[in-house]
Amino acid sequence: MFDVGFWEFALIAVIGLIVVGPERMPAIARKAGHYVGKVKKFVAKVQEDIGDELEADKLKEHLSLEDKDANIVEIFEETKNTLSEIKKDANNKES
Repeated sequence: MFDVGFWEFALIAVIGLIVVGPERMPAIARKAGHYVGKVKKFVAKVQEDIGDELEADKLKEHLSLEDKDANIVEIFEETKNTLSEIKKDANNKES
């Protein structure tokens, strides 16, 4: 996202040191680090949530495919049973 190298970071630190002053710089650096940590945690949580949603979508799709397969198997079984009953009826009428 943001590609900040060493020299860019050093330039920002020097400008910050000049603007803020050496006595307040450590506190501001700690606070900035704290906020960067919060942002990283937030981004990680969002990525985890998106991953969970994608996984849930894959699971739903898989289950719907299994339901379709189960319906085909049920239809096949019902057809087999119906054919068996017809064969029994035909054999009973012939006898």
